[in-house]
Amino acid sequence: MPATLCAQTAIIINDSLLREAVIYNGDTIEAKTLDNVYLYAHPNEAQLSALAKYNRLRNAVYVTYPYARRAGSIMNDINTQLLKIPEESDRKKYIKTREAELKKEFTEPLTNLSIYQGKVLMKLINRETGNNCYEIIKDYRGGFTARFYQTVAFFFNSNLKQPYDAKNEDALIEKFVMEVQRMYGFRDIAKSKTL
Repeated sequence: MPATLCAQTAIIINDSLLREAVIYNGDTIEAKTLDNVYLYAHPNEAQLSALAKYNRLRNAVYVTYPYARRAGSIMNDINTQLLKIPEESDRKKYIKTREAELKKEFTEPLTNLSIYQGKVLMKLINRETGNNCYEIIKDYRGGFTARFYQTVAFFFNSNLKQPYDAKNEDALIEKFVMEVQRMYGFRDIAKSKTL
């Protein structure tokens, strides 16, 4: 009598691979888990536009945040030194010397910024110092100069008095700032002063 073979009989041959199987209606079928299949739709114009705005803002924050951070630390240093100088004429001399240093350090890189990056920089300076750019210019250079620069900013569709609202309007900028801080190990200037 010939031997009967069944599909379920385990015959181990040296070149065989063991696989899991299920029996379905008397037939043995290999059991496999298939890879996921991802389906992507082509983005529409509105989505492409939103992505472009997102990337533009992210790039602007990455480029300008180091300058805003440096401005915040310099302003803290200047304010600390000004508290030690009682005479108004000596204070003006000190501000002039620091202004010359700052022009030497920042004139070239800041002139290479786009108008959009300049607007983001003003927001970030407000974030780092707690004062808008108009108040800063008014404190150090006087009200007339501040009004002059405000007029210039107006012609570039900007505003030196723009506030920084980390919770609502500028939440995305705040998100990018947190990204930059995590990436480079920065801490907020105000928080690091209290620690």
